Amino acid sequence: MTGDTGAEAAFVLVPEAHTGDWVWERVAAVLRRAGARVLCARFSGGGPAGPVDLETHIAEVIRQVDAAGERVVVVGHGYGLLPALGAADRRRGRVARVVHLDAAGLPEDGDSALDVLPALPRPASGATEVPPPTREGWHRLGSTKGLTPAVLDQLTARALPQPAATLTQPLRLSESAARIPRTGILCPADGSTIDRLRWMASLGDPRLSLLTAPGNTFLEVPTGHWPMLSEPDLLATALRQAAAGEGESLALPRDHVPDHLRPFVLEVPERPRERRERVDLYLPDGGEPCPAVVFVHGGPLPAGIRPTPRDWPVFTGYAAFAAQLGAVGVTMDYRLHAPDDLARAAEDVSAAVDLVRAHPRVDGDRVALWFFSGSGPLAAPWLSAPPPWLRCLAANYPLLEPLPGHGMDGDRFRPAAAVRGAGDLPVVLTRVGLEDPMLDATVERFLDAAGECGAEVEVIAAPHCRHGFETVDDTDEARAVVREAMGRVLGNLQA
Repeated sequence: MTGDTGAEAAFVLVPEAHTGDWVWERVAAVLRRAGARVLCARFSGGGPAGPVDLETHIAEVIRQVDAAGERVVVVGHGYGLLPALGAADRRRGRVARVVHLDAAGLPEDGDSALDVLPALPRPASGATEVPPPTREGWHRLGSTKGLTPAVLDQLTARALPQPAATLTQPLRLSESAARIPRTGILCPADGSTIDRLRWMASLGDPRLSLLTAPGNTFLEVPTGHWPMLSEPDLLATALRQAAAGEGESLALPRDHVPDHLRPFVLEVPERPRERRERVDLYLPDGGEPCPAVVFVHGGPLPAGIRPTPRDWPVFTGYAAFAAQLGAVGVTMDYRLHAPDDLARAAEDVSAAVDLVRAHPRVDGDRVALWFFSGSGPLAAPWLSAPPPWLRCLAANYPLLEPLPGHGMDGDRFRPAAAVRGAGDLPVVLTRVGLEDPMLDATVERFLDAAGECGAEVEVIAAPHCRHGFETVDDTDEARAVVREAMGRVLGNLQA
């Protein structure tokens, strides 16, 4: 989709938390040289006028929009998206487009910044401000890829406290806010890509319908969370493209079958199953207790998707295949709906495993856990202190550390740190060749750590397979990889 040229638009640039208008200096200069009018929102702390909240910041963005003239493009970076949306909604006649610049979530009426941006630190009880990150803490807001040491020093030196009420006050939007044209500019080093969003849109959650609305577009700038500091020329180009309505659409054809609902790569006969709470057990023939393989789906996934993951062909296929070969196959649903849900999700997985081990058809001393994609961080607690009944841990195309900007510090959900405690626990890792480089880098770091401590990791290479190959690659290689991985996991359960 194309429209007017970016040079004819005026830009209002709204900064991330803890920063100010200075972060835009380089990209603003590039835009101005191209003929654009550029204004930057100037946020400050509290003062004689009283405490600063989200409405204060919205009022500042409105002031800049009014000064910019007609046909304004408002750009919100991270937290800045909320005041950008609030202002655009109240100046609907002036604002032609809102740009979501590496801003996770889709804020709706009533959401606060903390509701949609898990990377933002929570204010301490009773605090009126959140102190800025230390030099080592900026990764919590997003990937610092592309920032030189000098730029990171500058970011730290000029950082500001963030008024707590800007993070906790709900955003108020009218119903017409959803009709404002949007462009998302994604920074893949933070884990967001157009392909990932297209897959998310295919999940069918009504809350994601904005992603596929006509006129909404998406672009990528290959860097981390701070493109105005790391790639100002590329960002300026992307902003001009956004102003012209350019970029990819996520609209899906009416007959589109989402990747996760395509048939399993193997033809496996259906098996009887029992549904207990959030767990389905696919039972082998006979009545004696058998070993079990528990399949843990990826995420985060929106809470409203249907069917839920335990009914997706990839997991029902694996579970039925395990049952065909004499093990109890287990699928589950659990609550990993946002990046900061890992602790809750870990509790759900542990509870599901307890339920499975107590089932009369399960030999509770012979269980394997098999993690997929974004559930990889949940493998860390099991690696760090494997219980004696855990005979194998498997992972397919996993993310093996929390993504930058997801607000997770420490090693609790970092398999590369946890693997030091794995002992002689067998680990079966299926590594696809056509993987997102960011995800594959986490696998490489895990394998390096496993090699250093002598952990037993069996790598199954799938050089021509993609992420989610069990339903997207109808190839002999994909079928062979599924069979080999299952054979190794069940072999460890029989040992």
